[in-house]
Amino acid sequence: MKQTAVEWIVEQLIPKDQHEGIMDIIQEAKEMEKQQIIDAFIECWKENMPDGFECKLSAKQYYNETYKSE
Repeated sequence: MKQTAVEWIVEQLIPKDQHEGIMDIIQEAKEMEKQQIIDAFIECWKENMPDGFECKLSAKQYYNETYKSE
């Protein structure tokens, strides 16, 4: 799976043993980034698909298949 920018910066700046103390902030940032990725997928799909075509992959499915490691 790919790593999101938020996951990367947390890994670079915060030792793993200190993640616990700021997990709420990290989780909120990850949720914000997830929504931004989903919104970008939807906007790109809307702008690039001819009328009458359906997207075979939902934005949430795209995010989960690309970034979700759980």
